[in-house]
Amino acid sequence: MSSKKANYGIDAPGVIRTLVFCSIGFLLTGLALGFINPYLQFVQHYHFDIRWACFGSTLSLSVSSLLMYNYSTNGKLKHRNRIIDMIEWKGDEKVLDVGTGRGLLMIGAAKKLESGKATGIDIWNDEDLSGNDIENARVNVLRESVSHKTFIKHDDARKMSFADDSFDVVLSNLCLHNIEDKSGRKKAIREIVRVLKPGGIAIISDFKNIDEYVGVFSKEGLKTTTSPKFWKDTFPPLSIIRAEKV
Repeated sequence: MSSKKANYGIDAPGVIRTLVFCSIGFLLTGLALGFINPYLQFVQHYHFDIRWACFGSTLSLSVSSLLMYNYSTNGKLKHRNRIIDMIEWKGDEKVLDVGTGRGLLMIGAAKKLESGKATGIDIWNDEDLSGNDIENARVNVLRESVSHKTFIKHDDARKMSFADDSFDVVLSNLCLHNIEDKSGRKKAIREIVRVLKPGGIAIISDFKNIDEYVGVFSKEGLKTTTSPKFWKDTFPPLSIIRAEKV
């Protein structure tokens, strides 16, 4: 086992960076209004509301950026375990992680396997995750000592290269919302259904489009349940769909 810990990156780094820059901008604007207040009649009349709106925006954006960062560095490991624990593992499962990124769910599943195999697929967009590339996923696999139980490949969730009924378990976290068009997201859900074996389980976690995903799964004949949002350790708060192919 490598002496270095696996690094699963920072989710949506561009969003966090934008939140920080905007919070600084609002803070500086609020402070500047305080300095120029004596000289501008407009600001004399409205400065209180404008300044407090700026400071309120600074607080809101700062808290949001900190919560997103905390999820990336701490919360997503807890959420990964939450997802993994929703499966009654036998150890021989064939598992697919859709949108594996740096391997978070794939590696978590692999640790539950003995004779089984966990496969991770992605197209590795930079804006979705810091250091988001296949080589960093491979590094994490080595550091977590699960290389013999994993396989990683470039594959599009909307058109997977796997045969029908290939996997016992399909997992995905914060992936499907990155497909911008609704038709593309529907294709991805249908592909998950297609590659899932009868009796197999799909676990999908996301912060939006939950009803949309459930609708497609239900239309495809899967039995679905949806969790409440997990406000304590995920941000934006995530829900989990469990879909069984009967």
